[in-house]
Amino acid sequence: MRVARQFLSIAGVAALSWGISGSASLDGAYAESGVAASQIVAVYQVKIGNFNLGQFRLTTVLRGDAYEMRGEGRFSILDGLVYEWRGTTAGTGRVTDAGPEPAMYALNFSNGGSKTEQLRMLFGGGSVTEVSMVPNKRPNPRTIPVTKEQLEGVLDPMSGAFLTARSVNPNGDPKVCNQTLPVFDGLQRFDLVLKPKRTVRVQRQGAAGYAGPAVICHVRFIPISGYQPDNPGIKLMSKSNEIEVWLIPVRGTSMYVPYRIILPTPIGYGSAVVTSIQVGGARRASAD
Repeated sequence: MRVARQFLSIAGVAALSWGISGSASLDGAYAESGVAASQIVAVYQVKIGNFNLGQFRLTTVLRGDAYEMRGEGRFSILDGLVYEWRGTTAGTGRVTDAGPEPAMYALNFSNGGSKTEQLRMLFGGGSVTEVSMVPNKRPNPRTIPVTKEQLEGVLDPMSGAFLTARSVNPNGDPKVCNQTLPVFDGLQRFDLVLKPKRTVRVQRQGAAGYAGPAVICHVRFIPISGYQPDNPGIKLMSKSNEIEVWLIPVRGTSMYVPYRIILPTPIGYGSAVVTSIQVGGARRASAD
């Protein structure tokens, strides 16, 4: 489970969650307001080593400066005989000129057996204001504590991965890689430092796949708190120079979203790759 959380957090598809009580539905909230919504639906194929874990589906709806995101996925090895992880995730907030301002983030998951966990975070004034987890576990005394100051100006994994990279240049702008993302996933506080590597041309894989420019960003994972210093996964990622995210422009918008994520894990290299991406709504466009 720890490997899955770390991989998904870095991928931004981290934390698949569901069922956020009190959160507005994607359809209902937008039907009541008079502003047309734009919707982006992306499907990612996730692998670790030689194992095809499964798919993650992410839906992002934008209305004005407001956003809602939700995703769901099931990851398993040998149809759940060796490993299984199911979950859904959701987040809400608004997008400003300075970047996303999350309001809520939630994650529900199970390991395929009796173990289930639920996480919910609330934001206000640019900081995390509340974190609730079920079951509420006693922290390990070896865990580096997260301070209140470290939760100021942070992003949840989904808004950090999918709503920060923007450019009016649709041809692969390396500048979208020049950023540092302060992330808190409910347990761990870390920074993701992105730097441009090169621009490539992606060839279409499948009828619904993407073809076009991509910017490859080198990513450094910098753990800050909420982790145990002897955690092998944290050690591996913090020392790695092989973490990459490929960002692609979404036609009809100024957004760049992850196309491919590559990073080492204790059981082999992990990857998440877009198999389909669709754009629709107020400004209908092809993500071709």
